[in-house]
Amino acid sequence: MPRYDYTSMGFYTYDCLGWPFTEVPPGGGTVFIDELTLAVSGAGGTAAIAASKMGLKTLAVAGVGEDLMGDWVLQRLSHFGVDTWGVQKKPGWKTSSSIVTTRADGSRPALHMIGATKDFYVDATMISRVIDAKVFHVGGVGLMDAMDQGQNAAVMKAAKAGGATTTVDVFAGSPKDLPAIARVLPYTDYFMPSIEEAQALCGLTDYGDTAKFFFDMGVKACVLTLGGDGAYYHDRDGVSFRVPAFDIKVKCTCGCGDAFNAGFAVGLVRGFDVETTVRFAQATSALNATGLGSQAGVESFDHTLNFMKTCPTR
Repeated sequence: MPRYDYTSMGFYTYDCLGWPFTEVPPGGGTVFIDELTLAVSGAGGTAAIAASKMGLKTLAVAGVGEDLMGDWVLQRLSHFGVDTWGVQKKPGWKTSSSIVTTRADGSRPALHMIGATKDFYVDATMISRVIDAKVFHVGGVGLMDAMDQGQNAAVMKAAKAGGATTTVDVFAGSPKDLPAIARVLPYTDYFMPSIEEAQALCGLTDYGDTAKFFFDMGVKACVLTLGGDGAYYHDRDGVSFRVPAFDIKVKCTCGCGDAFNAGFAVGLVRGFDVETTVRFAQATSALNATGLGSQAGVESFDHTLNFMKTCPTR
């Protein structure tokens, strides 16, 4: 049996979030807000904590700085039961960090420092433990400068050879980001970008055409997150469907796609059929949006399952 249910490798950030953001005060002025919180976020970090909250034995693989933010990220991961063996911390690195200004409608413009996400590197001595998981996830391809040069693909290839199911999420804004992402796609079972990221990479608008573009690059299935419109699934066998979003009052959308990734992993580990897996992932994402900061609304597997069964959809 694998050592872990889930390995989440990639983009981990320290977030400071304020709500509700209405305006930037002029000069050196002050605008008062109602809430301020801290969270571990990022395509790897959110997924790791949300998955651990829902019962998966989870390994974090990332980089943090020798700073207060890095100390807090490690403490917070450990607090939720995430194994931090794979988190590197070296002199001179800075922890990836964001100042997130969340509006009342849930949108969240942010200021971000990439930090150690671009620096960490999984070498050959680490790979056997890193990939020893039922589901191996890479979150943040496109931001991981050291790993994006080919090592992400090497680790993914090893994970596939070792029997793991692989999932990938990205940070992409244009076709210029495609080369780094293309390297991992031949080893990707489930490619899980937002629809905006997927379309930025391929230049297509139709969901089916977008999925087929990535099939041609080696992906077995695409799971596109659609924000308030739900999610779209399409695989090489011709199975395709769309699930609606849940009808919730949105507090903050920070980390919703990353929480979706965690919910999807839970569905895979639990042996759900594919449509239930996508619905469970969508439920995890929706719960994430009900709190301020990544994972804030995610409590447990039972809580998420009950929400999926009882919350109306749009």
